[in-house]
Amino acid sequence: MSTERVIVFALIATSLISMACAIPGTATFYTTYVPSACYGFQDQGTMIAAANPAIYNNGAACGRSYRIRCTGPTNQGVPQPCRNGEITVRIVDLCPGCGADQFDLSQEAFSMIADPNAGRIQIEYNQA
Repeated sequence: MSTERVIVFALIATSLISMACAIPGTATFYTTYVPSACYGFQDQGTMIAAANPAIYNNGAACGRSYRIRCTGPTNQGVPQPCRNGEITVRIVDLCPGCGADQFDLSQEAFSMIADPNAGRIQIEYNQA
């Protein structure tokens, strides 16, 4: 088997394994990014998220990256909210009102994987 085929096979296998281990959850979005619980008034860009209290773990999650993919709607408002692809966001804040396995994404990050009119979506996520 050629080296190129081995590399392609390894990339495909890695993608399949990461999706098989994905954790189901939900995502919403927010629009005011500073101050944040992790970085105060330092601008951290727009590919960011606030984590629920369990993931945030008293700040232990600050700076961690998560891969997130939209898997479907949570309500009837937008029956097919998902856009193709996966995003990677960095935890910069705490979402005290978020439930278990919920992320509050920046509006820019949410918009990359789903129609913002949905407001809340079903996701799968993994730590990157």
